[in-house]
Amino acid sequence: MLLNLAAVLGGLALLMWGADRFVLGAAASARNLGVSPLIIGLTIVGFGTSAPEMVVSAVAAWQGNTGLAIGNAVGSNIANIGLIIGVTALIVPLHVHSGILKRELPVLLAVMTLSLLLLLNGSLGRLDGVVLLSVLAVLILWVTRMGINNRTPDPMGAEYAEEIPSDLSTRYALMWMVIGLGVLLASSRVVVWGAVGIAHAFGVSDLLIGLTVVALGTSLPELAASIASARKGEHDIAIGNVIGSNMFNLLAVLGLPGVIRPGPVDPAVLTRDFPVMFGLTIGLFLMAYRMRTPGRINRLEGAILVLSYLGYQLLLYCSARGCGA
Repeated sequence: MLLNLAAVLGGLALLMWGADRFVLGAAASARNLGVSPLIIGLTIVGFGTSAPEMVVSAVAAWQGNTGLAIGNAVGSNIANIGLIIGVTALIVPLHVHSGILKRELPVLLAVMTLSLLLLLNGSLGRLDGVVLLSVLAVLILWVTRMGINNRTPDPMGAEYAEEIPSDLSTRYALMWMVIGLGVLLASSRVVVWGAVGIAHAFGVSDLLIGLTVVALGTSLPELAASIASARKGEHDIAIGNVIGSNMFNLLAVLGLPGVIRPGPVDPAVLTRDFPVMFGLTIGLFLMAYRMRTPGRINRLEGAILVLSYLGYQLLLYCSARGCGA
């Protein structure tokens, strides 16, 4: 049991480091090739912040632990909004100025609806995975075109320009990208092994471990990035990282297990976890979206998000232990 716990904690630490190196190398390589900071931020950074979830889910599905993979995707989305945006807003109240973010929020709701419809039959099939990954490809093209055709300067462009390194040679950038990817793949196997061991030791499902320990651990890069961005006044990046990560989680992190190892979906995912994810996303939408004025997520709203996340964790605990039964 202690060895499993050490594997999860150590693996998650390596996942975070690997993801950071991968994003650093990929972003610097793209910038050296002349890609605009806005497009890099909307695509490569969004992909990189979801890299831990993606590799963990892919490895879990490959090893036959599809429940852990599904729990990781949905649980990470819940943690991203309830915990990460909530804690960040408690530290620094957030303002939403970016027009791109306001367009991405409705798209996130549409992606969530599509994911729910595909899973309503109680199964994550190979066709479902292909559909989700195809939508991801279309979404990346749409975001890229939106960044290219955006005629008015978007606040996120300037914020990303400050974050992407400009003094890293292409050679070293590619080196860090390869090293980061290798660490991601290796550490994900360690995390999955440890998580499955913990689930067996406590007699709980792989889904529950995916929704809690693994989801929280793989979301830590977003927490660190969002807090750092908010403290530097880059509020749109702080929220944009979460929105982009959540879309990648549903389309890639949920799509990969469907392609690799199709399997049944626990009914609790549809009756308990998806409604919570929808509720938190709609709450974020109402807080951040304003027609003519910047959206604002203040400390009170941040506290509500954090309490909602803690309430969800209590719900999961009661589901596992049969509270009130």
